[in-house]
Amino acid sequence: MEEKQTFAPKELRQGALSALAVEDWTHKVAAVQLLDDSLPVDPAIVLTDPGHLPGRPAKPALVAPSELTTRPAGTPQGRAALLHALAHIEFNAINLALDIVWRFPGLPADFYRDWVSVAREEASHFVLLNEHLATLGHGYGDFSAHNGLWDMAERTRDDVAARLALVPRIMEARGLDASPMIRDKLARVGDPRGAVILDIILRDEIGHVAIGNRWYHWLCADGSHDPVAWQAEMAQRYAAPRQRGPFNIDARRAAGFDESELAALSAASS
Repeated sequence: MEEKQTFAPKELRQGALSALAVEDWTHKVAAVQLLDDSLPVDPAIVLTDPGHLPGRPAKPALVAPSELTTRPAGTPQGRAALLHALAHIEFNAINLALDIVWRFPGLPADFYRDWVSVAREEASHFVLLNEHLATLGHGYGDFSAHNGLWDMAERTRDDVAARLALVPRIMEARGLDASPMIRDKLARVGDPRGAVILDIILRDEIGHVAIGNRWYHWLCADGSHDPVAWQAEMAQRYAAPRQRGPFNIDARRAAGFDESELAALSAASS
């Protein structure tokens, strides 16, 4: 194929859809890098789902979370499996950011530019993890993975408010809680490079969740919705996973959760 050679986007949202459909991960990463701020944005166009989204390579095999094999992180194979799981999360995150750009028309141009910037950073995280995985003799696709993040994207495909409430504000925000623990685990087993990569990811993910928060609150203000009550309603409607602690309150606060939201989060998890 040659998505990498022929990919020449002329408009940001159409380009995001084309990049989302790319199957080979190397070509997808290259396509994402071509979605830059020089491209015009047309918020009004209604794009057609070509089917078979998102584009993804034949491997990894996707299985239920219960079917994933747990390996001790202190072993090379266990550390590789952990890094692979993180790389898969980042690959899904690329697709999620691209999907929100093309799928939902009628929003401000800055909305689409924000999410393309997220896609670019998620692609850089994926590359960092895959390069580090190669030092252990593995690459993306060598282990099975689950598809929980994309499953929620499918459920919220017709509802931009639910997408914002449940993906960045619940599922991706969970990464803010988990990243420091994974980072410390990698440091303990003698993987300083892995720990540095987790530090980079946490720093950037705070910004990504902040983008989700900003646009969710924009929708709340536009429709006179209470942010906490509206999210709770959508979480029930779309069967979002229950939020459980411990929570990285400092990171969540930095990502734009206000004190009422943090209090509701703590109350709901108790």
